[in-house]
Formats: sequence, structure tokens, C-alpha cells
Amino acid sequence: MMRTLFLHPPSFEGFDGGAGARYQAKREIRSYWYPTWLAQPAALVPDSRLVDAPPDGLTLADVTPLARDYELAVLHTSSPSFAGDARAAAALKATNPALLVGMVGAKVAVEPERSLHACTALDFVAREEFDFTVADVAAGRPLAEVDGLSYRDAAGQIVHNPDREMLTDMDRLPSVVPVYKRDLRPENYYIGYLKHPYLSLYTGRGCRSRCTFCLWPQTVGGHLYRTRSVASVLAEAALARELFPQVKELFFDDDTFTDDRGRAEEIARGLSRLGWTWSCNAKANVPRETLQVLRDNGLRLLLVGYESGNQQILINIKKGLRVERAKRFAADCRDLGITVHGTFILGLPGETTETIRETITFAREVNPHTIQVSVAAPYPGTEMYRQARENGWLPTDDDGTALVSDDGTQLAALSYPGLGHTEILDSVDAFYRRYYFRAAKLAEMSAELFRHPDMAGRRLREGVEFARFLGRRSHATTPG
Repeated sequence: MMRTLFLHPPSFEGFDGGAGARYQAKREIRSYWYPTWLAQPAALVPDSRLVDAPPDGLTLADVTPLARDYELAVLHTSSPSFAGDARAAAALKATNPALLVGMVGAKVAVEPERSLHACTALDFVAREEFDFTVADVAAGRPLAEVDGLSYRDAAGQIVHNPDREMLTDMDRLPSVVPVYKRDLRPENYYIGYLKHPYLSLYTGRGCRSRCTFCLWPQTVGGHLYRTRSVASVLAEAALARELFPQVKELFFDDDTFTDDRGRAEEIARGLSRLGWTWSCNAKANVPRETLQVLRDNGLRLLLVGYESGNQQILINIKKGLRVERAKRFAADCRDLGITVHGTFILGLPGETTETIRETITFAREVNPHTIQVSVAAPYPGTEMYRQARENGWLPTDDDGTALVSDDGTQLAALSYPGLGHTEILDSVDAFYRRYYFRAAKLAEMSAELFRHPDMAGRRLREGVEFARFLGRRSHATTPG
């Protein structure tokens, strides 16, 4: 095996660009998802090392010297961070010209040739699902023989190898928990609505839904939900309990963990036996009887993508959800005592000032404990990106760099007739203010501090960061 470095490169200060991030951007409060998509191939390559620079506070000057110790460096990249990641690749190559440098991630999966042309320090990019592609490279196989690879040959020509067959037996993937233990500090990973410290894991890949904006199913994971066996999931959870006794919560980052309800219930019962508190992603259509089984077996919180309160917009983005069904789901969660973190997107196709008001009203009615409001991000490789290019909703810059500002804060890239990007971005602030700055919600948040006084310091820090975020929003520069 080649001596291999897996690197999530330094980026904007506070930038969460890992593959677990639904949007690669600076958050309202300091938040970092685990680099699970890098940890997975690292688990396949013996004696490799995973360096996650952003949560560790590492700069380019900190990570560049590592190039001397390795033969292969694999960097995770995204559309918003690609320019900076390319500079990191060039710095590693300059430090060790013999270093083989590759990139993985949705950006290079959908734009392999363009990415290789844009970064001459790159020797290869791995397309789509890249675990075993990278493992083959690390094992020393000639690049010409590795399926799923696009690479620069000895003559400088870009070659695209055949696609790699999609992985169906997910139990072939080893646990990422030993990699976490070896290379990461859970205390560095914060998500405002999860207990701290938390641990993030996947029990499967892919999503059956067809949401036009969602990055991962359309670029890397696919639309077939491929799952690990229940025994494999519970074995990993048991190992996490053993190696990380300080961790207070497991989060399952599958796009829709609750799609296979029988399996979810079986996993929940096993987690209960292990004594885990846990949370997961869910669609707002889980039946009450399943919610109750999950709640009775350790489920604390559901991360729910409501997106919009307008039915036509949900149809436009192929969400596969009815507003009334989402309201009933919210009521069931409230009755059962399941905490909900709701996510919403402004600026989706069909958005108007009226639909924005409708979504804010809807959010206040379903009343998640906490919310995240994002602006529609047309990532290359998604149907929404193609629609934006075809309909003139996107500025001439089409490589993803218009998705964030110079400091990494998310921008409104799309504009529609009658609704410009400035109005969309401004509506994010209005959404947050109308949602949180009301008597009932303020009382609810205050009551949480009385019930859990140990959280007071953390919530104070997050409150300060949130206020600064709103201040930055008001001065953000939007794309032209």
C-alpha cells in the first residue's frame, strides 16, 4: 500500500465543506459534520491518515509539510471550495513533486475533465462512489486499470476510465469508527441541535426521493437506497460505545434513514439495548406508530427537510410530500416528545414574496424546536442546476463559485422574474427573526436552559455567533 493521506483541506474560517454538509458553507453558528466520506476509504487503506483541517483549525501552512511523509494524497472538494482546494493540491505537489494527488467529491464526480484542467497539480479525480476506486490507487494499481477514475496520463492527456460498478453489498465497507478514534477528536465537531460531543455514521447510501436540488443522490449516492445489515450497524454502534465513552449521541446521516421503516425499528431496538441516545434524518411522512417505536428505543431528534410551506413549490422540486401530511407528522412528533430540527430553503423554483411568507407561516405552525434556513443552491450535477442554466436563473458564472461569498457565507445564486437574489437573501434574516423572536419560542428556548443548565454556556456562545451571522448577512455581497 502507498503511504496515503486523506485530507479535507483548509478553507474559509469556520467553513463546513465535508460530505455530510447539505450545503458547503459557513453556518449560522459554528458547525462541523464528520468527514465520513473520507473516513470510509481511509478505513480501506491500512496505515493511512485522515486530516480534517477546518475543525482542527489547521491552515495551509500547517498541512503542506505533511506532503513529505506520503506517496498519495486524496483531497475532498466541493464546488464552493474548489478554488481553495486546488491551491492546497498545488502546495502539496510543490512540497513533494513525487506525490500522487487526487480529489474526490461531488464537484469532481460531475466535472472530472473541467476539474483536471482547472488544477494542473491533480493527477486524478475519482468519480461517483469512490471508496474502492481510491483503495485501488493506494494499492498501487496503474491508473489506467482503475475503474471510476479520470486521470492525466504521462503525455498530459486526460483519460476517462470506465465507470465503476455501484456497490450493492454495503457490508463490504469496514467501520469508520476506528479511523475516527485514530485521527479525529469528537469534541471538535459541533452541530447546534445535537448533543455534544456527537458521532455521525451512515447505515446506507442513496435516496429514493427525486428532489431536484439535493446534491448527493444526484452525484455520488444514487437513488437506490443501499443499506448495511442491521447486525453490521449495531456492531459499529457497539464499537462506538466502547471507543468513545464520552459521546452523548449517535446521528445517522443517511438521507432518509426512516425510508425502510421495519429496518429502522429493528436498529432502534438494538440501539436501545446498547444504551444509545440517537437521532437521524427523516422525511415528514413517517407514520405515528413507527415514530413511537423509535421514540421508545432511544430516538431523541429528527432532522426534517420541510423545504417549503407551499405545495406547488414542493411539486416543482419533486419533494414527494404533501403540506397537510407534514403538519400531521409535526403534530405526532410533538405529542410523542420527539424533538425536530426543521430545514427550509428559500428561492426554489416558483418562489415569490407570497410563497416566502407562506413558508414562514408554515414553519411557525409546525414549530420545530430549531430551524435552519438556506437559500436554494444550484450545485452542478443537479436537476435544479440544469433548470437554472436553461431558464436564465443563474448568472454567467456556472462553476459553483457564486454559491458563497468571499468569506464562505452562502449566497443567493438564483434570480427569478419579480424576485431577485437580493430579496431572497434578505428574506433569510426575516425568516429567522419572525421565527425565533416571538414570545412563545423565546419562552420555549429559555425553558430548555432551565431543564438543562449544563447547556447554558454553549447556547450563549451560539447566540452570539447567530447574532454575528445576521450582521454579516446584512453586509454580504451578492452575485451580479
